Amino acid sequence: MRREEQGTALVEMVWLAILLLVPLLYVVLTAFEAQREAYAASAAARSAGRAFVTAPDQGSAHARARAAARLAYQDQGIEEPPALRITCDPSPRACLTPGSVVRAEVQSRVTLPLLPAVFGSQSPGIEVDAAHEAPYGEFREARP
Repeated sequence: MRREEQGTALVEMVWLAILLLVPLLYVVLTAFEAQREAYAASAAARSAGRAFVTAPDQGSAHARARAAARLAYQDQGIEEPPALRITCDPSPRACLTPGSVVRAEVQSRVTLPLLPAVFGSQSPGIEVDAAHEAPYGEFREARP
């Protein structure tokens, strides 16, 4: 081996490691962010459905469901509240009647880390949604 080639393998290895590890690190960070948001959405949908069903009346049930979803997101360190939609089956006006089923749907968006808004007003992201159905129960008392 000639003298001027000594140490070039080390330099090449360092550059190769940087070129491979930086994108891998970005993919791992993105996967962690998406998983955190997905877990928060799942917990928020479940908590909102349960909070709605256990409310004393239908008027306060929506506020309790929104608060439960917001708290589930804050538990994961996400400050932006999710979009929450509550639907009732079989009658939308009588959610807290025996035999009804309350469906809580949560939708949110994960913005990709370290990317500016180069594609318009919104930065690139991943849509996350979750749903949970909470039965009111056949043998419970109807609530107003």
